[in-house]
Amino acid sequence: MAFKDLKEKLIKYNNKRLQNKTQFTRSINRSKGGDVGIFIMLAIVAIIMVLPLVYAICQSLKPLNELFIFPPRFFVINPTWKNFSDLFNLMNDSWVPFSRYIFNTVFISVSGTLGNVVFASYAAYALAKIKFPGRQFLFSVVVYSLMFNATVTGITNFITMSALGWVDTYFSVIVPSFCYTFGLYLMKQFMESSVNDSVLESARLEGAGENLIFWKIAMPMVKPAWITLIIFVFKDLWNMGASMFIYSEQFKTFNYAISQLVTSGIARQGVSAASAVIMMIVPITVFVITQSNVITTMSASGMKD
Repeated sequence: MAFKDLKEKLIKYNNKRLQNKTQFTRSINRSKGGDVGIFIMLAIVAIIMVLPLVYAICQSLKPLNELFIFPPRFFVINPTWKNFSDLFNLMNDSWVPFSRYIFNTVFISVSGTLGNVVFASYAAYALAKIKFPGRQFLFSVVVYSLMFNATVTGITNFITMSALGWVDTYFSVIVPSFCYTFGLYLMKQFMESSVNDSVLESARLEGAGENLIFWKIAMPMVKPAWITLIIFVFKDLWNMGASMFIYSEQFKTFNYAISQLVTSGIARQGVSAASAVIMMIVPITVFVITQSNVITTMSASGMKD
C-alpha cells in the first residue's frame, strides 16, 4: 500500500468519525418548545456578552463632554471620529514613527504564535505518540508549570535573557513565547484523542519518517486544535504591553505606545477609548474567521473513539 493510499484511508477515517458524531447529535430529539426556549436563552446570553463590545465602540465615538456626563449614558448622542483622529495625530507626533509600533506588534505576534504552534505540536506529538522513558514525568512537569504565574519567574527569566545578551531585542519576547506550556498541554491532549495509532503504525510500515508522519498525518488530524492555539497565543502577544526586557523605544509595541499617550490626564479619555477599539479589532477578526475550528476543538476535546 502506497503512502497515497494511506492518506486516502486517513481521510475516510476522519469522514467516518464526523459522520458518526453528526448521527449521534441528530439522534437527540427536542420539542419545538424546547428549541424555542434554548434559542431565547442563547439570545439573552449573546446580548449580555456583546454589550461590552458595543459599549467600547460607543465610548470611542463620544465627544469629550459626553464622556463625563453623570449619570453616564450607554449610547452615544452625537457620534464623532475626533477621538480616532486625535489618536493618530498624537502617534504621528512621536519621535518613533507610528508604523514602527505597528510593525513591532505584528512581527512579535506572528513570529511568537508560529513558533509556539510548531514547538508545542512537535513536543505534543513526541509525548503522545512516541514511547520513551520519562515521558510521563516530563508531561507532569509541564502540567505543574501551568500553576506558576509569569511574575513568579520574572527574575529568573531576566537573568537568563541578560546572560544570553537578548535584553532589549526581539528575541527576549519572541523566544519565551515559544515555550507557553498551555499550548503543549492542549496539543498533547488533543493528539491522544484524535490521532489514531493504527494509522501512524501503517505509515511507519510503509517507510514514512516521523517528520513526514507528523506534517502529513498528525497535524491535519488536529487542525482545529492548533488553530485554537493560534487564537489564544496571538491574542496574548497582540495585547502585550510593557515588557521587562524591552527598553528602547524602537522595539516597543503599539499597545505600550498607546498606554504612554493616554496616561496624560482626563483630556485624553476619548483617545483611550479609541485605542481600546483599535486593539480589539484584530483579535476579534482572527476569532471570527476561525471560530468554527474553535467550536470543533471544544466539542471534540472530551470525545473518544
